This record gives sequence, C-alpha cells and structure tokens, in this order.
Amino acid sequence: MPQFEGLIARGQPRQLQTTRGMGENVMKKLMLIAGAAVVAMISGAHAEGDAEAGEKVFRKCKACHMVGEKAKNRVGPVLNGVVGMEIASNADYKYSKGMMAFAEEKGTWEEETLMVYLMDPKGTVKGTKMAFAGLKKEDDVNNVIAYLKQFDDNGAASN
Repeated sequence: MPQFEGLIARGQPRQLQTTRGMGENVMKKLMLIAGAAVVAMISGAHAEGDAEAGEKVFRKCKACHMVGEKAKNRVGPVLNGVVGMEIASNADYKYSKGMMAFAEEKGTWEEETLMVYLMDPKGTVKGTKMAFAGLKKEDDVNNVIAYLKQFDDNGAASN
C-alpha cells in the first residue's frame, strides 16, 4: 500500500500531526464562514413580518423602550422612526461608546442591521447598554421590525 506510506508516525496519522497548529486558523475560518452565512440569510430577509404579531413581541422591549406619540426615553431610547434612522441619533439619549462607534461604522438602522442587532445585541455592538439577550426567532425579529416601521419620527402610527 504505497499510497499510505508515511501517513502514520508514532501511532497517529500524519495529517493530524500537521494540522494541530492550524486549529486556531481553521476555527477563525469556520467562524467567518458561519457569520457570512448568517448575514446572507438575514440580508435577504426584509421585514415582511406581521406588525400585529410584532406588537406582541415588542412587549419584551417595553421595559426599556417606547413608541408612539407620547413615547419618552427610558433605559433605552424612543424607537419612533427607527427603521432607516441614523444610529445613535436621539439627541436626548446618552448612548454607550460602543453604540457610538457602531453608528460611525454602520450609519443607519437599515432592516438588515436591525435584524442582526436584535438577534444578538451584545455580540453585534460591543459595550452596548442593552441588557436584553436578543430575539432568537427570525419571525419575531421580522414582526418587530414590521411593527416599528409603522411609527414615523413623531410616533404617529400609519396602520
């Protein structure tokens, strides 16, 4: 079996010996591929959700955020007109340094950016004040975005 000659050294296949030092690089590549796959999945999915279902999901957000004409900043900023809004642009709210840096990098809350952020706030914005772990179901995120899209900058609903 000449094609297998030299593959075994000290009881271990040579392939395993030569790839041991590459573990970190392989892991980084796998993480990049996985991240790219998630972004590709999410970027194709615009919020074609159900605003009524999104209102129910938004109940999880109400402890910190408000929408509507009488909305005020709480632990988190008012979310009126957030879809398409410049990130960290509410002058009456003090954003974290992490969110300010994210705003410089991303610019506006496009649907794709909101999708990624709402699924993993702390993983998306290092140092965010947002304590919420994120919405794990893509349908929930689509529905919340559909709900938020109803509110203009002044909180008037267009339903």
